[in-house]
Amino acid sequence: MRPSTVACHALACVATALAAAIPAFAQSSLTTEVDTTSVTLGDRVTLTVTAEHAPSSSVAWPDSLDLTPFEVLEARALPAAQNGGVTRSTLALTLAAFALGELEVPSFDVGVTAEDGTVEALTTNPVGIEVVSVGVDESGDIRDIRGPLEIPLGALRLALGVLLPLILAGLLWVLARRLRPQQEDAKPTPGPPPRPPQEVALEALAALEGARMLERGQVKEYHIEASDILRTYAGARFGVDALELTTYEVLAALEAAGADARFREGLGAFLSQCDLVKFAKVRPGADASKQLLDLGRRVVLDSVPAPPPGPAPSAPTTGGEGPGRASTDRGSDTEAA
Repeated sequence: MRPSTVACHALACVATALAAAIPAFAQSSLTTEVDTTSVTLGDRVTLTVTAEHAPSSSVAWPDSLDLTPFEVLEARALPAAQNGGVTRSTLALTLAAFALGELEVPSFDVGVTAEDGTVEALTTNPVGIEVVSVGVDESGDIRDIRGPLEIPLGALRLALGVLLPLILAGLLWVLARRLRPQQEDAKPTPGPPPRPPQEVALEALAALEGARMLERGQVKEYHIEASDILRTYAGARFGVDALELTTYEVLAALEAAGADARFREGLGAFLSQCDLVKFAKVRPGADASKQLLDLGRRVVLDSVPAPPPGPAPSAPTTGGEGPGRASTDRGSDTEAA
């Protein structure tokens, strides 16, 4: 074979390889992975979304995500990595579910913008995750409660176990006899009545509005404080430990406590806006943040119970002639006669 023929054949092979490699970079791809597909109630799941694209392209991750029935606890965009002329951009999402069963993380859209300005829309794959309850063994039965550990009792330990309670009881009886006269003489002074929870909540919202946190760029802290104010009010109003529960658990506890559906809907909308800023890193404008406090005031005022009806007003008495006055006058006329 001639050298020129060999060279032409080599150039043709190189061109064919380049032509086969170009389409691989022309389109972007998206992969979705989870660290586990079976968790217990309330456990965290890490969802990793990786976009492979050309180095000149950029990925626009969504600002806010609604992955119901999962709650987004944290969203982190990892540094991009280069691998053989391909750029990998990664988004790590920390999720949690508070419902049992075969659940599914829904898909969402991701945009990849090329150097010429064209946008390629990619969609993640839905992922199925099984959420099970705690306290179940491998066979599915509830585990038995373990009995107390047996501690060998010696003669000294047995004697101490009998004598010490008797000695302590005798000391407490003597102390109570000595303090009883002082307790009878001291009359407790009643303290001021507790303030209504709606008054405390409205005052806290007014203080947050005047704190100028938005002007200092403390958007996340502003929404955390607003969420705590409404959670504290819900706990004081309906006896729910709202500060230690997720938004889903707060609404479920309020429903069990008999809270009005309108109050639960308004509180759910309020807390959801705060959660988007706390967990999904949404950054609303100043006007939207201020309108959040107006929503909080409406939620509080709509849930204030109506005052009980007061006693009926009594008929006014006049200084005119009554039965006693008339009888006195008649008695005076009789004596005069």
